Amino acid sequence: MERARVWRRPQFFILNFALVIALVASAGCSYLFYPRAGEFLEKAKGASGIDTMVNLTTMLEASAKAAHGGQGYDAALNDLHNQFHALHDAFCGVTNEQASTPAYGKAVTINKELWVIFKRLWKYRNEQPGRDTHLDLFAKRIQELRESLQAVKG
Repeated sequence: MERARVWRRPQFFILNFALVIALVASAGCSYLFYPRAGEFLEKAKGASGIDTMVNLTTMLEASAKAAHGGQGYDAALNDLHNQFHALHDAFCGVTNEQASTPAYGKAVTINKELWVIFKRLWKYRNEQPGRDTHLDLFAKRIQELRESLQAVKG
């Protein structure tokens, strides 16, 4: 009888819910919520982690151009969204030596700026010219990111 009471306690459910959320978050929920991110990451696979990221920047730039002039959550914005999550995951594929370079530090900073720009793009995805303005800024920063990553390659 005492065991049945444990199941009824709200703390038990809250603790288990928090544990499940923590496990999902730490497992890289990008593939849980953005299943095509893994597909794009595999498609962009290069000889090294940096090569993969450079390939993803090319994909992202093409998707940003394709999303220009669109409205809402269309196919081009969906691709951009999934590719961006793939890029986020690809940052884990660099060596410690590469990660210690100033060019990689700049790439990390640009990546953080890209997240801010993307959130604003998401906010204006249904409104022109806000969507296109943020897509242009996103594409410009992607070019800068590619340049930084190529400097890491040497």
